Amino acid sequence: MRDIAVFSGSAHPELATEICDHLSVPLHPVRIQRFANDCLEVQLQANCRERDVFLIQPLVRPVQENLVELLLMLDAARGASAARTTVVMPHYSYARSDKKDEPRISIGGRLVADLLVAAGADRVLAMTLHSPQVHGFFGIPVDHLHALRELAGHFRQYDLGNTTVVSPDLGNAKEAAHFARLLGVRVAAGAKQRFADDRVSISSIIGDVADRDIIILDDEIAKGSTVLELLTRLRGLGARTIRVACTHGLFAGGALTRIGDQPDVLEIVCTNTVPVPHEERTPKLKVLSIAPALSEAMRRIHNGESVSALFDAPTVIS
Repeated sequence: MRDIAVFSGSAHPELATEICDHLSVPLHPVRIQRFANDCLEVQLQANCRERDVFLIQPLVRPVQENLVELLLMLDAARGASAARTTVVMPHYSYARSDKKDEPRISIGGRLVADLLVAAGADRVLAMTLHSPQVHGFFGIPVDHLHALRELAGHFRQYDLGNTTVVSPDLGNAKEAAHFARLLGVRVAAGAKQRFADDRVSISSIIGDVADRDIIILDDEIAKGSTVLELLTRLRGLGARTIRVACTHGLFAGGALTRIGDQPDVLEIVCTNTVPVPHEERTPKLKVLSIAPALSEAMRRIHNGESVSALFDAPTVIS
């Protein structure tokens, strides 16, 4: 992999370092400075000419700062004559802005995709986009991975003979069904209605949850309102034990503490697509690494191999 050059912005350097360790390549330094007028300047401090450049930068808090860093890194790579530049974006926060559901609002997911392409992105490697249509917002190839195999590998350590995977809403039911097949268990889904960013209602749950062990599966947890509402509904239906799983653990506004304080929640599992500060972690939290999956995808992209083969894993049929 001598023609590869990997750089990271300031969003998640720990993940970038772990990815490079798996690839056995160096993580090249990036100089980021702020001028007196508050503008940023970025310099990639390694040769990019005719090299396969990978820029690792999830769009996490502070999202706008990290987005501008990424755009400037893309522009720097293009100006340095990179042969190809791939954005490794484990979390795309603007994917939630995927439709015009109110008058006169912007579709941020599409706009930011256009900005990345205009800045010089040739390819995107993403993980668990919020909705399928976001994939089509990009006018360049997108390799869309998921973390279901990593999550399933963790939960196989438990006795799953009486387990049901529950999706908080019907929009995530397909992923929940896939996850349930990996584990060989049943699946259920909630009928959710969102009234505001932090106010939701789950009117019913479709599927068998009474006297069963529950794994709540969602793509991301931000304020935790959906999970807390679902917990209330599950208790009313007589669920036995509850574990919570997601790919992107954003845990904004104390969500991790609020969920962890629920006595019937045994465990909260997420991946490291988003950095969770150590001072905010609770004893119930388990963070799984997706660095092996991302590094293997990067290796396959670099070598011109199939990335879809990463999804070829045997399923467990009950």
